[in-house]
Amino acid sequence: MARWLWIFWIYSFLGYGLEKAFAAATHAPNQGRKCFLLLPLCPVYGLGMAAVLALPVRGLWLVLWGGLAATAVEYVYHWACEIFLGVRFWDYFRVPGNLRGRVCLPFTVIWGVLTALAVWWVQPWVEIAAAAIPWQVTYGCLLVFTIDAVCSAQFLRQTHDIEALRWVRG
Repeated sequence: MARWLWIFWIYSFLGYGLEKAFAAATHAPNQGRKCFLLLPLCPVYGLGMAAVLALPVRGLWLVLWGGLAATAVEYVYHWACEIFLGVRFWDYFRVPGNLRGRVCLPFTVIWGVLTALAVWWVQPWVEIAAAAIPWQVTYGCLLVFTIDAVCSAQFLRQTHDIEALRWVRG
């Protein structure tokens, strides 16, 4: 169980870094995170990689199935945030090949390549790191993560204001 928590957290953190790098590289006017946490984590990436790692597929097929798995997680995550929190963190309506603005074909291709590269080159290091972390640290991190998730979700449920949450983040 602790292994999966660390996989989730590490890829959520790496996804946060990817979001920041993408926003800076594209000179995005709104460079805020596309997640609901105050911690530097984007859970959609952690959930996506957990889904990819659960696939019984390896080799080049991982590009296809990894992209589809990550896109499915992205769709469900977006839907859940919209239904349960009343917010939309991203909108792909203007991107060709989108499905209700929640996912789009260009990012499915990108997710496929990124997930395969992560499984081949990043995952061995993630496994080593996850195995080296004492259980006490895992429980402490779980407590902090849970407090952040509950408080952030409650804030968004009441305000439906992503910008206010970004302001709280600083």
